[in-house]
Amino acid sequence: MSDHTISAPLLPSGHIPHSSDHAPEPHVILTVEDDKVQLSNIDQLGIHISEVDDNPYAFLGANRFDMPGSTTTTTVDPFRNNTPRVEGVYEWLKIVVCLPIALVRLVLFGVSLMIGYVATRIALYGWKDRNNPMPKWRSRLMGVTRFSARTILFSFGYQWIRRKGKPAPREIAPVVVSNHVSYIDPIFFFYELFPTIVASESHDSMPFVGTIIRAMQVIYVNRFSPTSRKHAVNEIKRKASCDQFPRVLLFPEGTTTNGRAIISFQLGAFIPGYPIQPVIVRYPHVHFDQSWGNISLAMLMFRMFTQFHNFMEVEYLPVIIPHENRKENAVRFAQRTGHAIASALNVVQTSHSYGDVLLLGKALEANQEDPSLYLVEMAGLEAAFHLSTLEAVDFLDVFLSMNPDSRGQVEIHDFLKVLRLKPCTLSEKIFGFTDVQKCGKITFKQFLVGSAHILKQPLFHQACESAFTACDSDGKNYILEKEFGNSLVLSIPSLSNNEIRGLFTLFDADRDGKISKDDFIGCLRRYPLLIALFSPCVLQQIYP
Repeated sequence: MSDHTISAPLLPSGHIPHSSDHAPEPHVILTVEDDKVQLSNIDQLGIHISEVDDNPYAFLGANRFDMPGSTTTTTVDPFRNNTPRVEGVYEWLKIVVCLPIALVRLVLFGVSLMIGYVATRIALYGWKDRNNPMPKWRSRLMGVTRFSARTILFSFGYQWIRRKGKPAPREIAPVVVSNHVSYIDPIFFFYELFPTIVASESHDSMPFVGTIIRAMQVIYVNRFSPTSRKHAVNEIKRKASCDQFPRVLLFPEGTTTNGRAIISFQLGAFIPGYPIQPVIVRYPHVHFDQSWGNISLAMLMFRMFTQFHNFMEVEYLPVIIPHENRKENAVRFAQRTGHAIASALNVVQTSHSYGDVLLLGKALEANQEDPSLYLVEMAGLEAAFHLSTLEAVDFLDVFLSMNPDSRGQVEIHDFLKVLRLKPCTLSEKIFGFTDVQKCGKITFKQFLVGSAHILKQPLFHQACESAFTACDSDGKNYILEKEFGNSLVLSIPSLSNNEIRGLFTLFDADRDGKISKDDFIGCLRRYPLLIALFSPCVLQQIYP
């Protein structure tokens, strides 16, 4: 029996088949020291990222990635309002006929809002202890505001609202969740249930609205702050557990949709583990889509004022109780609730989230022909890559600078131009890494997933550190242009001085003629695909 050390070949030489025309391939000897695995005969393998493999990120341990879901853009846009403009003779005629009615409705809206606001200010006057339930006499005074809310709904054309089912008693279902289609939803629930709501901190400063939601003992949350989200969950649990507080209402989608899909749920309503009553809201229509999507608030209000009647349906679904005495996983609880709402609405469930709304807004700002091409179903990517929404928005900013065409696709020459790369074998491999369909063009989703796949590699940060150390040859903690060029030519030997200067400028964020460590790592975090340029430096640092 041969030696059983880890450095011994797995097969004896006599068992390795080879002909006289082909020499046997060299063994890879692994040496284990202090729980680290190192390659000890790199010279025999001749490892060089541009020679060994078409994957320029193999040195990070990054395999080629699979696209989550479809490799192309999604066919579902859950945020698009389908009638953002007035179209058709019937709609124009209706607007003309309803203009006098619209003026009356506008006056009714203004008067109702003012009465509700004044009643709310009186109810809040002198009330200091906002952490405890509102005294009953103040709650009764809020009845005036609730009546004003119903009058506001009337002014918007909701003369009647069809209901199906009934709200469960508060002691049975202290938490209510609903799909979110329009700004009309919270007005209706304010009138119907007078609940405690969870709202963005930015709502507090809104005229009139901020005062009214404070009277609902709102739970504020900053969706980008983990501390704020944790505090909101604790407040939901505290208020749901006390019968003296109103029931808690949440819109777990976190944003409005067009009602044709249910997007991913945030977990704040489900973590406390209390029984939940789902409620679904529909806005049946033929000519005018009432959802708050790619349409301004002013236009949406105008269109509502100039309709004979706007239809709204509210259905209270059976209460959903967490399994195993509140020990059910919050994700599973949210999935069951989402499935119940989607089934009742007869719509699909997607992995879109509020992050997609930010991406959509960014694409609109850039005047893209079809902003929906930049939806990526962010909830799925966040789960797969632990990628934050703000990081995704930064990647979209880079992608838009590549001048995508009307189909939202970028060709290699625009890709290389933004990354300051010359056409060469390595740059083609970098582009090919993201071009998963091998069609010569990439979509934003492919660029985002490819970049996130590299950025979130366990060795990425270590590779950045090693690359900086290798470039900073004399340890002065910054890199000069000549040193930078000497490192780059190890990957792309034919770089000209102008091409080196172009890349140097990309990394030199503060334009001070030298690249600090923060500049270097910050640039690679923004353009993680560029780490491939430093693979020889990284390998030299690891295997000197």
